[in-house]
Amino acid sequence: MTKQTVLGRVTQLAKANINALLDQAEDPQKMLDQLIRDYTANISEAEQAVAATIGNLRLLEQDHQEDVDAAREWGGKALAASRKADELRAAGAGAEADKFDNLAKVALGRQLQSEKEAKAAEPTIASQTEVVDKLKSGLDQMKTKLTELKSKRDELVARAKSAQAQNRMMDSVKNIDVLDPTSELSRFEDKVRREEAKALGKQELAASSLDAQFEQLDSLGDSAEVEARLAALKTAS
Repeated sequence: MTKQTVLGRVTQLAKANINALLDQAEDPQKMLDQLIRDYTANISEAEQAVAATIGNLRLLEQDHQEDVDAAREWGGKALAASRKADELRAAGAGAEADKFDNLAKVALGRQLQSEKEAKAAEPTIASQTEVVDKLKSGLDQMKTKLTELKSKRDELVARAKSAQAQNRMMDSVKNIDVLDPTSELSRFEDKVRREEAKALGKQELAASSLDAQFEQLDSLGDSAEVEARLAALKTAS
């Protein structure tokens, strides 16, 4: 995986619109679970690639520093050789002085080469530093997005469980044969009224029987009165 490919994928994943993906999903929970798995795998893969990129950058920085240190060291050696040459020349040792001047020139050549190598590496280091910064930022966004995904998944699962529980409760309620208390009272009232009517019937029947008996007594009384009057008439005559 090239560094540019890693940067492109990290940027694309970090900018992914979770809500838009969920709106298009037939089963949002499964979609979130799959996104979490994909994101976790991509983050792991990207972390390895970014670590390798950072490692390469650190090697470049180390090489650059070594070139800078080498240039400084060769400059110091050139200066020391030049001074030694001046001392020898002042002492009349021209041949020895030329030898140290030549060493100074060699040292200066090495210094110049190290400076060129250090300068040539600087644009690459700057570019790689920019790439590494973007990769780190992208990884941080991906991790934030992963946390958001997990939070949405947990919220969705909780809401789904709550909805399922409510649906089960409503189904259970519909399956219960709930008795209407007013209908039971109505039936009991009808029974009481029938019993009351029956009692009234008996009372009425009893009253009718007594009336008949009293009427019979009245009839007997009339007959006795007639007989008494008849006897009185006979006696009078």
